[in-house]
Amino acid sequence: MNIVNILEEIEKVDGEIYERLSPRRSAMKDFYSMGKKIALAAAPLALGSMFNKAYGQTLPTAVVATLNFALSLEYLEYHYYNHALVAAPTLTIPTGAPLAAITTIRDHELAHVNLLKGALGTSARSEITYAMTDFTAGGTFGDVYSNYLTFLKVALGFEDTGVRAYKGQATVLKGNAVLTTALQIHSVEARHASHIRQMLAANGASIKPWVSLGAGGISNDTGVPQVDAVYAGENLDVQAGVTITGINGNTGVTKAAAVECFDEPLDTASVVTIANLFLRTGFKL
Repeated sequence: MNIVNILEEIEKVDGEIYERLSPRRSAMKDFYSMGKKIALAAAPLALGSMFNKAYGQTLPTAVVATLNFALSLEYLEYHYYNHALVAAPTLTIPTGAPLAAITTIRDHELAHVNLLKGALGTSARSEITYAMTDFTAGGTFGDVYSNYLTFLKVALGFEDTGVRAYKGQATVLKGNAVLTTALQIHSVEARHASHIRQMLAANGASIKPWVSLGAGGISNDTGVPQVDAVYAGENLDVQAGVTITGINGNTGVTKAAAVECFDEPLDTASVVTIANLFLRTGFKL
């Protein structure tokens, strides 16, 4: 995440961002210098603090609810990866690139948590702890922390859900500067999903780096029917009222190709249903 780039993007939709952050535009030069030196782990907290100062007192209720919704998902993802790395002795993540990738993704999720908490300030929801979670989904994935392939498949479900969830909330955040923050996270979640897909492929799974049609044209291309809800609607080939399959008489544009060209959003209710599979009774969203 490039802090200066985020500020520049926000300025496109809010020309007063620098005045909100500091009464003197020149004062931001100090921040630019700091941005070059600040530690990666501290960057989300620093940026979150600035957003809270600039917008924390004026965020609309719907935006606060949306950011807290996103925060809930980020807590789940962080704990999922963190437990695998520090408290799952029966799970063997191959050393080298695979272990480095999972560690990096875990660190990204923690950065997302800290950024959203900083942006929300005192409006942030209470913490979701690991003890509140059940990543076996009630026994559906009983070997999630002992079988590396199961671990990757559930990870993919989380990442693909995150990508669609952020997209589904875009209309709520439209017109507010925090949309930039959400889009920054959305793009990183998409890269996570693609990387996990490639890790699965490296372990023998027949799967592309992006969502495609599953067997028989179903929307779930993972081969794991238990996560069908994550991919509901991903076999849609109509965009803005236009059928993409065979568009303009081009028979080379198959339905599979048409589906791969577009990602579909997931609404809040659908995402909540998915997230609740991994939360214990009494802690569901």
